[in-house]
Amino acid sequence: MLKSFGESLRSAFRKIANAPFIDRDLIKEVVRDIQRALIAGDVNVKLVLEVSKKIEKRALEERPPPGMSNREHVLRILHEELSSILGKGRELSLKKQKIMMVGLYGQGKTTTCGKLARFFQKRGMKVALISADVHRPAAFEQLKQIGDKINAPVFGGGKKAENVVEEGIKKFSKYDIIIIDTAGRHSLENDLIKEMKKISKIVNPDEKILVIDASIGQQAGKQSKAFNDAIGITGVILTKMDGTAKGGGALSAVAETGAPILYVGTGEHMNDLEKFDANRFLSRILGMGDLQTLLEKAEEASKGKEKKIEKTAKKMLSGKFTLLDMYEQMELLSGMGPFQKIADLLPIGGKLRNEDIHETQKRLKKYRVIMDSMTRKELENPNIIKSSHIKRIARGAGVESKDVKELLRHYNMSKKMMKNLSSKKMQRKLLKQFGMG
Repeated sequence: MLKSFGESLRSAFRKIANAPFIDRDLIKEVVRDIQRALIAGDVNVKLVLEVSKKIEKRALEERPPPGMSNREHVLRILHEELSSILGKGRELSLKKQKIMMVGLYGQGKTTTCGKLARFFQKRGMKVALISADVHRPAAFEQLKQIGDKINAPVFGGGKKAENVVEEGIKKFSKYDIIIIDTAGRHSLENDLIKEMKKISKIVNPDEKILVIDASIGQQAGKQSKAFNDAIGITGVILTKMDGTAKGGGALSAVAETGAPILYVGTGEHMNDLEKFDANRFLSRILGMGDLQTLLEKAEEASKGKEKKIEKTAKKMLSGKFTLLDMYEQMELLSGMGPFQKIADLLPIGGKLRNEDIHETQKRLKKYRVIMDSMTRKELENPNIIKSSHIKRIARGAGVESKDVKELLRHYNMSKKMMKNLSSKKMQRKLLKQFGMG
């Protein structure tokens, strides 16, 4: 996410972290580096100058609190001030509510309706969708396809938006969450404002959410303000944050309007919607990882399987696990999303090469296909797998015998490593290394 922007900021942070001492010249040099990075990231020049003046003033004048070095204090100032320009996030309540989605044409609003519905579904809520876009051809069909994909009912297909909404609200009155997808236009014209106001009056929504494509950069601020003036939005969702260098500009521009950023879209899949938190977001850009989001993803992927996962984890840590246990761990990992996205959430994510991540994901996928060709008996007792078994498994998986042997080697090495880690001798060695033995 925002790789070049992140690398420029990381470079500025490294100058402070690696400098033998912190002086006025170094601080001024780092502030100039940050200015360049922010301007390259499409952040408003006036805002860049404001934040850089604050950083310089605080870094030169503030004394570090007791127990904190000057270096740590300056790094904290950089983090705080950069977080502040990204704005404050807000999360939607998990309560019965009606949500009205608004935005211009082509911003990803309809897809975001599906992502938001999926977000609530994963938290155990019953969600329904209403297509109030009666102008765009096939708008209802598009939302219907999305609804089918996530198993959520969709109402729409009428000729008058107000009538569709009225009927839809009655039809879905027993649902926890009703999401209304309104029509977009190429610009905020009077007819769009009138229609939004009429729908808002009928629905009386708990939330009015504006969806904006992050690739428009600083223009996101103008859109937020215009929609807010027209109907009073309660929050913003930024889409396509995974593939744009202008994401920093969009975030800071929206933050300037005072509209809270609720979520960011980070990919094409229905699960690619994340809560926005400026500190977490900045930590990820700087390559410090985002362990909180990683834990939340793991929690979502393991919902309802906690006891089974705990049992498998204990078996793996004791070195007494089967191929079936290993398969279940791979299933959990794949449920958390693409490996690249998981790697980005780790503090080491920025250091992993794309080729390595791609290769690992490819290998894990191949291993799962091979294991799908094994019988349950073979998965539970890998020791029975001999040469004849290997040939049959390879044919069934569409791979070569050497690939099956590679999987078995990987399994045996993992088992041996886990067994070594669980030995008392190894535990004592690790404790000693960490100064606890």
